[in-house]
Amino acid sequence: MSFRLDDYKTLVTGASRGIGRAIALAFAEAGADVALIARDESKLAEVAAEIGALGRRAYVLPADVLDADVLRSQTQAAVDALGGLDVVVNNAGGNSFMSPMVSMRPDGWTKAQRLNVESALHVIQAAAPALVASDKASVINMSSFAGLTGVPFMSHYGAAKAALISLTQSLALELAYAGVRVNAIAPGWVETDLTQFARDNDEAGKALIARVPLGRWADAREIAEPTVFLASSASSFITGQTLVIDGGMTVNP
Repeated sequence: MSFRLDDYKTLVTGASRGIGRAIALAFAEAGADVALIARDESKLAEVAAEIGALGRRAYVLPADVLDADVLRSQTQAAVDALGGLDVVVNNAGGNSFMSPMVSMRPDGWTKAQRLNVESALHVIQAAAPALVASDKASVINMSSFAGLTGVPFMSHYGAAKAALISLTQSLALELAYAGVRVNAIAPGWVETDLTQFARDNDEAGKALIARVPLGRWADAREIAEPTVFLASSASSFITGQTLVIDGGMTVNP
C-alpha cells in the first residue's frame, strides 16, 4: 500500500483557507503538485508559497466558483499548467445563513445549490477528459454531516450536500469504466474560520459539541489526511463511498 502522492497532478477548490488549504498542503507533503482555485488571490499566493517551500509546484488560479464560465476556464488552465490531472477535490462550498425552510427566500436556496453542487459539476465536466486519461484518477467531493441528517434552519445547505453525495455515487458508476474513482467526505464540526461564529459564542459552541461523542472540534488536518488516503493508491478499490469524519456525531442517538 502507498499513502504517497508522488508526482500526482492535483486540483483543490476553495484552497485559500480552512479545510481546502489543509488539503492542498497535505497533498504537497505527500508529494503532489497542486493547482489552487479560490476567490482570494493573495491568500492563494500564501498557500502556494508554503507548497513551494515543501519542494512542490503550485499554481494560483483565482476564480469565484459561482461564475461557471470562469471556473471551467480555470479548471482547464489547471490541466494545462500541470500537464494533466490525477485528482480533483471539490472543496469549495459553505453556508452563509440560517432560515426556516417555509420562509426562506428562493434566491438563498438557489445560491446554496450553485455554491455547493453546481460548482462541483462544472469542475468535474471540465476536468473529465484529463481524469479519464489518467491511470490513477480520483474525484473527492466535500459534503457534510448535514447531507446525512436533518439540520434545522439549514435545509438549503443539507439538501445541497445530500445532492453532492448522490452526484458522487452516480458519477462513480459512470466513470468506473475508465478506472476513475469518485468518493465524498462528510465532515462534522471543524475548527475553521467558517465556524468561528459558533466558537465565539460559548453557549452555542458548547451546545454543538455536546452532540459530538469525542467531545471536541475537528482540526482541518483531520479532514485533510483522510483526503490524502482517498486520493492515494491505498484506497484503490474504494469508489462511490462517503467517508464520515464527525467524531461520532451522526451515530449519536
